[in-house]
Amino acid sequence: MPTTAGVLRRDPADVTPWAETCGQIRCLVEQKDGAAAEIHHVEIADAKLHYHERTDEFYYVIDGQGTMTLDGDEIELHKGVVVYIPRGVKHKARGNITILTVCIPAGVMDDIHECE
Repeated sequence: MPTTAGVLRRDPADVTPWAETCGQIRCLVEQKDGAAAEIHHVEIADAKLHYHERTDEFYYVIDGQGTMTLDGDEIELHKGVVVYIPRGVKHKARGNITILTVCIPAGVMDDIHECE
């Protein structure tokens, strides 16, 4: 572990996943870490439609393929795709997809509003 103040290193293999709105999540950088954003490793099969009032999200597809619904429009997802989801946009992903989510600002876990 680095000794520089404020540096954080977290391995997804060391974080126990738990089920939430999008699927199996591993919180790699959390609000309690004091960073400007949160980063989550998420395994999605069939997420629930939801939105965030205060949080913007970036999805980076690490592996797999599927689709995402954004305010009723559907887009295709596959490895390497990046999707920016502004706050307020209702969204959900389907398929067998592993993503890295960057949430700005931190605090997204208290800003999930399910629609179904």
